[in-house]
Amino acid sequence: MSKLRTETLAIRLQTERSAQREHSVPLYLTSSFTFENAEHMRAAFTDEVEANIYSRYSNPNVDELLTKMAALEEGEAAWATATGMAAVFTTFAALLSAGDHIVSSRSVFGSTHNLFVNIFPKWGITTDYVDAADYEGYEKAIRPETKILYLETPSNPGLDIIDLERIGEICKRKGVLFVVDNCFATPVLQKPIRFGAHISIHSATKYLDGQGRVLGGIIISTQEIVDKIEGFARHSGPAMSPFNAWVLSKSLETLHLRIDKHCSQALEIAKRLENHPAIDWVKYPFLDSHPDVAIAKKQMTGGGGIVSFQVKGGLEAGRNFLDKLELFSLTPNLGDSRSIATHPASTTHSRLKPEERELVGISDGLVRLSIGLEHIEDIWEDLEQALS
Repeated sequence: MSKLRTETLAIRLQTERSAQREHSVPLYLTSSFTFENAEHMRAAFTDEVEANIYSRYSNPNVDELLTKMAALEEGEAAWATATGMAAVFTTFAALLSAGDHIVSSRSVFGSTHNLFVNIFPKWGITTDYVDAADYEGYEKAIRPETKILYLETPSNPGLDIIDLERIGEICKRKGVLFVVDNCFATPVLQKPIRFGAHISIHSATKYLDGQGRVLGGIIISTQEIVDKIEGFARHSGPAMSPFNAWVLSKSLETLHLRIDKHCSQALEIAKRLENHPAIDWVKYPFLDSHPDVAIAKKQMTGGGGIVSFQVKGGLEAGRNFLDKLELFSLTPNLGDSRSIATHPASTTHSRLKPEERELVGISDGLVRLSIGLEHIEDIWEDLEQALS
């Protein structure tokens, strides 16, 4: 057959079948694996033969997920972690040393910000922030000791869009690793490696699972970089469980279908909210009113499932809106089949100082919606009655 398309790869790439010839790969719920004899065991530990040793190192369920994600993101290899934040931390911890420097977009997830300002400095690793679309600022912030340039696009929760190709050119020119959090877009909508990124990171907890069931993180890159990450992770232990890997691998089989529906419904909801008298402003990557809609459409095939907006009346009006919702779940997760509403200033980004939130466009009244797969008119009717 000719080269398979990504929808097919997400379904057909799988761990080699056992002697049972199972159609769906079974769960390998085992902490360790056995060997034929002492020589086989010795050769496995010295990498002279390919063999599973211990599920902290490798497991058939995890291997299947990694094979799929590397193919979907157009990378050479991948590594899995227990959570999305473990993927972020493991990437930096594996590749940086004391004295190294990070340049980051200012628009990053609250826990990532906490790593940069409170945890990494204890080990002599520093970070400078740059406004999301300040391309000259990124270049100026890079120093001889800068090792990584990091960003999210679309960002959480402000939905800032950053030109991946432009940043990729800067990183290539400066000899800096370019790391992208691709969680909001997923490999269905955006493939950062195509645009010059060296590493793409996911919180698999979100859209890759799609039903709010399991935690997980994925790191995709070249084989050389993944080998370095694996060397660190095998001994530090942020391993993904085989069960979670099995769930996530099965979830990838429907990822394209789910993302198409998330995108179409989110765009329609964003358009309706934009015309609602109770709303100050709406932000969605594929709305014509988004300041970087041209960049979004250049590097993404859809706008994603997240809509951010501000209710007129500020903090109290925003909280009142959340309290009136009946269909939407109030939870800090996103990317679920169920629609979700979150107030970032009091939840996901509450650790940021008010002035820090203001710098990245997180107002006290900002509401983040993760538009689910329910009937769109049911979603809209709930929003409309809560805004009334």
